[in-house]
Amino acid sequence: MVEKDAVSKDFRKQILGYGLTTAEIVYRRPDRHWLLQNLCLAGLRYVSEFPGAKYFLAFWEKSLEGAPFAVTVAHSNLIKPAELSVVDGVSRLH
Repeated sequence: MVEKDAVSKDFRKQILGYGLTTAEIVYRRPDRHWLLQNLCLAGLRYVSEFPGAKYFLAFWEKSLEGAPFAVTVAHSNLIKPAELSVVDGVSRLH
């Protein structure tokens, strides 16, 4: 019998549909407006309309100097159905 604590919280989230989400925010430096800098964030998130990212960007534009120049968000489910392919032959390597 498998104990309840034997499965990590991250694995449970992946089974529920959470996936790896990364966000890259390119922004202008407040002290040098001609210079762009980037910030990368990553974590397990549920694919929705990314309400946390929208809230963070709204807070950034209202409260912080250096307005965002570009935002890129990518999401991928880590647990997917098995991918099967037909094999024509078998090769052995000794």
